[in-house]
Amino acid sequence: MKAKTMEKEKPWLKNWPEDVPQSIQYPEVPLFELLRKTAKLYPRQIAIIFYGKKISYRELDELTDRFATALYDSGVRKGDCVALFMPNIPQFVIAYYGALKAGATVTTISPLCKDREVQFQINNSEAGTAVVLDLFYPTVRKVWRKTKLKRVIVTRMKTFMPGAKRFFGTLLGKIPSVKVKREPDVFFFDELIEKYGPNPPRVDINPREDLAALQYTGGTTGTPKGAMLTHYNLVSNAVMCFFWLRGKPAQETVLTVLPLFHIYGMTTSMNCPVYMAATMVLLPRFDIKEVLKTIEKHRVTIFCGVPTMYTVLVSYPEIDKYDLTSIKFCISGAAPLPVEVQKKFMEKTGGVLVEGYGLTESSPVTHCNPLDPTMKTVKIGSIGLPWPDTEAKIVDLKTGKRKLPPGKTGELVVKGPQVMKGYWKMPEETAAVLRDGWLYTGDVGKMDKDGYFYITDRKKDLIKYKGYSVYPRELEEVLYEHAAVELCAVIGKPDPVAGEIPKAFVVLKEGARATEKELIEFVKKRVAAYKAIREVEFRKDLPKSLVGKVLRRKLKEEEIRKAQLAQQTSLP
Repeated sequence: MKAKTMEKEKPWLKNWPEDVPQSIQYPEVPLFELLRKTAKLYPRQIAIIFYGKKISYRELDELTDRFATALYDSGVRKGDCVALFMPNIPQFVIAYYGALKAGATVTTISPLCKDREVQFQINNSEAGTAVVLDLFYPTVRKVWRKTKLKRVIVTRMKTFMPGAKRFFGTLLGKIPSVKVKREPDVFFFDELIEKYGPNPPRVDINPREDLAALQYTGGTTGTPKGAMLTHYNLVSNAVMCFFWLRGKPAQETVLTVLPLFHIYGMTTSMNCPVYMAATMVLLPRFDIKEVLKTIEKHRVTIFCGVPTMYTVLVSYPEIDKYDLTSIKFCISGAAPLPVEVQKKFMEKTGGVLVEGYGLTESSPVTHCNPLDPTMKTVKIGSIGLPWPDTEAKIVDLKTGKRKLPPGKTGELVVKGPQVMKGYWKMPEETAAVLRDGWLYTGDVGKMDKDGYFYITDRKKDLIKYKGYSVYPRELEEVLYEHAAVELCAVIGKPDPVAGEIPKAFVVLKEGARATEKELIEFVKKRVAAYKAIREVEFRKDLPKSLVGKVLRRKLKEEEIRKAQLAQQTSLP
């Protein structure tokens, strides 16, 4: 295909970063081979830092070999599923790669999940083994007999902490823990690592066909679905990430605070760092002071996060007290990045922060703005350009078949080596989103003439006001321009006359003041009349997923319940 024809079909190539290849030869290897290769090339490079404890790549590779050996000896075989129910601790990384080396498929469970949700995922994934932090063991124990779990491996937060911190933390009760009784089929992580040698089984893996992860999605939109991600899916996305970040092997330090159970953290903050032999500084949770101290102390160069993280950081009064100049690049994903937050973060840190886009079904990243220090090829408010070997287009919302020209709004569809095989045991749902090799994202957006893509909203989040389509994100962007607003979400509130009316939920900055009338007028002056917000409700916080995505669904469910209750009480 000639250059002009190629650029007409893929206009984003006109703005392609010079030092990023448009196409890559991805290694067709099992995902765990990325770790093995890095350990051979850079054995002494520090792989993990956890509260001061350092683990080299040679040590990490051996620990995963030991864990794989233990799993195999206990009966885990190729194709079996191992569930990981832990926060960001070294054991997560060890169990993840160890399970893959044993030939198993990994499924990760959010620490926020309750009994019913844990039971559903274990049953649906057919997991026979669970690796669990002791704090979460009571939840697993409650549902164990209602599942086909054969064994549970328990670990503790303090296992890989430095000796002094482990001793005094335990003595002073600062390290959360619960006692787990010894009983049949309950094993302890540290004992297994000590007992077994690094003699993992030799497993024949077909990277393009065999599953590495069964990653559940849909928690914000309905019944969770298991996205079947192959070794090749995850390897290709990790390699794409490396090239886009322009990472320097064995020279980068990555802040791994995104939850590793989430596909965004799994790829950008674990698999990609392992591929580039970066040092991962693990933090089990996002704490503002701890994050700022960590960046300063360990000279973090790469930090992938979500909008809420950057929002609270730029709002933190003491941010200027910390030296954050080591940061080169930051990427925001998982939810729309407010334009004002992006600008303020770059002003305060000097680092480059750009917005990207992905979804669980694509391992997850498909788009990102160029990481251009000059910002000349970065478009604020855009999710950027498709990644290497990734195709994207906008199609009409009704049929999904007609490709729309630049500037027109429709559904974003993507294609690439990172796209899943399908949903686990859900052929109809798979057929609905995978059509002729294209993944239908469910996100509404547009592409401009330069090939940059923009997400307007989720198809399911569209507000229908008197027949008009109102996009919540547009109204949220306007609210973020108000000096008093720290966090907000807009939903469609059921209305007997209009169908739905735009209602905003707002969290104000500490010490700031604003009234409902003031915010309504503020938005009204900046949007068309039919888009105007009709109600504002102030909250101390908004419901969020563990990865930091504001859950509009939860807010809408509240409004629906209120409407139903009001209708019931008004009946004679």
